[in-house]
Order: sequence, then C-alpha cells, then structure tokens
Amino acid sequence: MEQITIQTDFAKDTLEGLSSRAKYLSSKYFYDERGSKIFQDIMHMPEYYLTDCELEIFNTQKQGIYNEFARQQAHFELIELGAGDGLKTKILLSHFLNYKADFKYTPIDISEEAVKNLVTDLENEVPGLHVNGQIGDYFDLIDDFNFNGHIKKIILFLGSNIGNFNEQKSLDFFNQLRTVLNPQDQVFIGFDMKKDPDVIMKAYNDPHGHTAAFNLNLLRRINDELDADFETKNFKHQEVYDPQTGAAKSYLVSQIKQKVIIRNLNQTIWFKAGERIFTEMSQKYDLNMINDLATKSGFSIVRNFSDRRQYFVNSLWNLKS
Repeated sequence: MEQITIQTDFAKDTLEGLSSRAKYLSSKYFYDERGSKIFQDIMHMPEYYLTDCELEIFNTQKQGIYNEFARQQAHFELIELGAGDGLKTKILLSHFLNYKADFKYTPIDISEEAVKNLVTDLENEVPGLHVNGQIGDYFDLIDDFNFNGHIKKIILFLGSNIGNFNEQKSLDFFNQLRTVLNPQDQVFIGFDMKKDPDVIMKAYNDPHGHTAAFNLNLLRRINDELDADFETKNFKHQEVYDPQTGAAKSYLVSQIKQKVIIRNLNQTIWFKAGERIFTEMSQKYDLNMINDLATKSGFSIVRNFSDRRQYFVNSLWNLKS
C-alpha cells in the first residue's frame, strides 16, 4: 500500500514519534481547533496560575515594559510567537496605543483559526492598531522575517512557551533567533519559576480534567486527520514533576496491551500495558537558569519583571554586544 502520509509535517512527525522506541508526540500539534478551545479552558481555570501571573505583570508594570521597549528607539514592531488568543498581550497593546506609541503588531500562530479570531478581536477591541497576522510554525517563519535594520523588532515569546523545550532545544531556538536579529532588537520571554510542587501539579494535572482532555485530543486528531483508530478511553494522562531539575513532563499511558492502526500511514502501532507516549515538557526555572540560558545563547538580560509571588518572570533580553 502506498504511504500517503509524508505529505504533511503532522503525518511525518506522528510516524517518527510513534515509531520510536520511547514513543512521543510533538506538543506543537496540540493546537488544532478543538485543542485551542480546550487550552482556553485551561488558561481560565483557577489552578492554572501562569495566566494570572502574567496578567498581573502586564497590568501592574505595563508602563515599565513600554519604557524599556521604546528606549533608544520610539518606533518598533512587536512580533509574537505562538500568539493564541492574545489575552495578555492585549493589555500591552491597548496601553501602548493609549500612550500614542508608534508601533505595529505581528502575531504568529500555527492555528489558522486562532490568528483569524485574534485579528478580528483586535480590530474591535483595539481600533487603530496596525496588525498583520501570520499563520504557520514560527520555527519555519523566523528565517523569513523581514528584519528592516531601521525598525526595532521586539520578539514576544510569552506564557512560558520556552518551557516546552529542553535546554539544548532552547539554545538552538535562541541561536536561530539571534541570526535574524539586528543589534537594536530585543526578545521578551515568559519563564515559569520553580515553586511548591503541589502548585505545579494542580496546574498540570487539574481536577477538572481539562489537561487530560488537552493531551488526549492529540489522539483524536490523529484519528481524524490520519484515519487512525485510537480508543482514547484506553489511555490515561499522567503528569510527573522533578523539583530538582524543574522539569514537568506529560504522558499518555496505555492502560492495556493494544494495537492502533493508522491507515494513512499504513502502520500498526503496538502498545504494552503501561507504555507511555511523551507529549510535553514544561520546564520551570530559577533566576540562575534564566541568566545561564541568556548568556549561553548570546544575549544579556536587560530587566526581569515578576509578579508579587515570584511565580513568573518576563525577561527582556538584548543581543550581547
């Protein structure tokens, strides 16, 4: 039978992940239409402290953030990687416009629906904003950025998205980013900080079942898009956190010995009872780890903005001179 699957990145990455000895699926594929809606539920649940922390930082320190963004050059462009619904970013955008700032906003997201909805929302909620939505994987789009050397670019990578990468992938990401930046450009990154493990576990293994549904939706997506026959009831979401390293990891665990047929891949995947599929890394940091990451990837920290509980940090970086 001819394999038709390698026509899409989703098919290729699914085949690679489920054929590996230690099975995995890429977390970037969480965000189809249904997954994006589930993530909105996650962001609004009380246990998911990350949203509230970053909202607090933006609400209470928006003027300080603007002062840093506009320092040395009043005209700038904000480019947000993985923009989602722009819930938190809208606080900054509205404040900057009210302050008569001279800037434009480019949100990038892999979800076409998310980008379209965000652009529509901004037209209604932040009239007068110059916005240019881009659809795609920001890893692929970074090299295509039109970095005009005369306009300062500020790359926004919020919500602890950087935590989805291990250290090497984080370094690779920032090294790739550094190659397209000009000396005056900056990056503004959200970092989730190490804290009480109970707080972290409640956020990533919530009692409402949203995080479990978010992970299981990956299997439903494979069923829908690659004609597979995953029985989601035969898998259970599992969260593991190591307070020493700060690594929170998500898995889907097969509850029985079973096989799954993925017709568009012409593959049969076998699972042992208890076998896990790794789905997501959610790295937590301390200030030393943030400084080390900046230094190793050729940046220097300009300023850290933190919430009152020190749960979260938005860190502004310059290229190291």
